[in-house]
Amino acid sequence: MNDMSLNARFAQAFYAKLTPRERDVLYAVVMGKPNKIIASELGVSQRTVEAHRASLLRKLQVRNAVELSRYIVLRLHIPPELAPSA
Repeated sequence: MNDMSLNARFAQAFYAKLTPRERDVLYAVVMGKPNKIIASELGVSQRTVEAHRASLLRKLQVRNAVELSRYIVLRLHIPPELAPSA
């Protein structure tokens, strides 16, 4: 097995640890939406979005939205345009 498939499987395992709501927030962040808009679209408070965002950044071991986008595209091989709409 090559390093690429091992890295992809490792990344998929981290992704699997996210809750469905964290995944919703993840895709919205990757699409460049601010927390206030994400909150409105998901019908939750902005603080709830902030908490989900912090949790998913911690779980995926990235520091910001740019690293999060790179993680999604490069490690999981999921183009942002294929993300489910929030």
